[in-house]
Amino acid sequence: QVQLVESGGGLVQAGGSLRLSCAASGRTFNNEIMGWFRRAPGKEREFVAAIDWRFGDSYYADVVKGRFTVSRDKAEITLYLQMNMLKPEDTAVYYCAVDQKAKFLTSRSGLEAEYDYWGQGTQVTVSS
Repeated sequence: QVQLVESGGGLVQAGGSLRLSCAASGRTFNNEIMGWFRRAPGKEREFVAAIDWRFGDSYYADVVKGRFTVSRDKAEITLYLQMNMLKPEDTAVYYCAVDQKAKFLTSRSGLEAEYDYWGQGTQVTVSS
């Protein structure tokens, strides 16, 4: 059973930075797609970024492109989300997730329904 544990959330001022981590365990990761999603208060959960575990290719939502960077450390089996130039509208609970079926990044990697395992989330609050 895959387990995902996010950390690194907190309170930051607009324009600041945070780095989220997602420690994965429970299986060997080879060619899965790992994703970050977020849910803002009163809104649906939305896609943020995804990465191909094997090749490191990445894919971003337009609203974070150029500000956020997704990466992974194979040795530590950890997924990261570096968030720069944060805005108040980035305030949300951030979740990491694993799509164990996909072999490559596609446009479907932005769909919540494609992911099989989810972490519990970490709160990010950006003050203006």
